[in-house]
Amino acid sequence: MLDLGESRTPVEDLDAAEEWLDSWVSQVDARAERSVELSRRVAALTGSAEGRDGAIRVTVGSSGQVEALDLDDRVHELPGPRLAREIVAVMRRAQAVLAARVAEQVQATVGADSEAGRAVIGSFETRFPVPDRPDER
Repeated sequence: MLDLGESRTPVEDLDAAEEWLDSWVSQVDARAERSVELSRRVAALTGSAEGRDGAIRVTVGSSGQVEALDLDDRVHELPGPRLAREIVAVMRRAQAVLAARVAEQVQATVGADSEAGRAVIGSFETRFPVPDRPDER
């Protein structure tokens, strides 16, 4: 049997639908704002690392590109191939630092468990993994 006391009028149904839609739009807007904030923060990030003895220092920008390479006079003692390997190793460490900083910003804005957060973190971790060879740490 239909209980008319609990039935909703078309106007009430319309009001409920409008409230739901307003809530949904508000959630979408908030997510978009957090995503824009994340993008802004990531664009400003850098990562830096240096070799064991401090003779090599690399800073990478937000997309992992080398922005600064500082070499002191001690690098003249290294043969060319070894110097090249060490520069690349330090660059990879700087990129891994960048990926960790991105993960921090994801957590602070969109959340690491969100779909967007997982995608951004996954992208940076895939492109810039933590070096696993001892000479790359």
